[in-house]
Amino acid sequence: MTEETNIYRVGEVEHRRLLAAAAEARQKAYAPYSGYQVGAALLAKSGRIYGGCNVENASYGASICAERVAAVRAIAEGETEFLAMAVIADSPEPGSPCGICRQFLVEFAPQLTLILANLEGKSRSGSLEDYLPYAFNKDYLDAEGAK
Repeated sequence: MTEETNIYRVGEVEHRRLLAAAAEARQKAYAPYSGYQVGAALLAKSGRIYGGCNVENASYGASICAERVAAVRAIAEGETEFLAMAVIADSPEPGSPCGICRQFLVEFAPQLTLILANLEGKSRSGSLEDYLPYAFNKDYLDAEGAK
């Protein structure tokens, strides 16, 4: 499981800032098909926060989740080291990143701290490793004989 010493500890002020940024990003979601609006806020090692919202498409496979939007925005700005991500949605329980988002994020931050929340204030936190144990990563591709 996760080695606790390697997990970034989000302080109360950062926790509130990330959730507020995720809630703000959620307001921009384009979800005309599902109505399920999601916002995400990604804290880079630089201290900068990148927001993202889900963007749906009539061709469902062309849709993109809030978590990946936030990560792609950060990467496009030159960031590749991340500490924490908040995700917020209007659901009975705190939402959780889908499998594709988990796999995408593990490429950059396998021990990313996740803060998951709903609009009623329910939240839970954990590490990406907890949500995607034994993730496929570049180590599998670097293995001798993998070529």
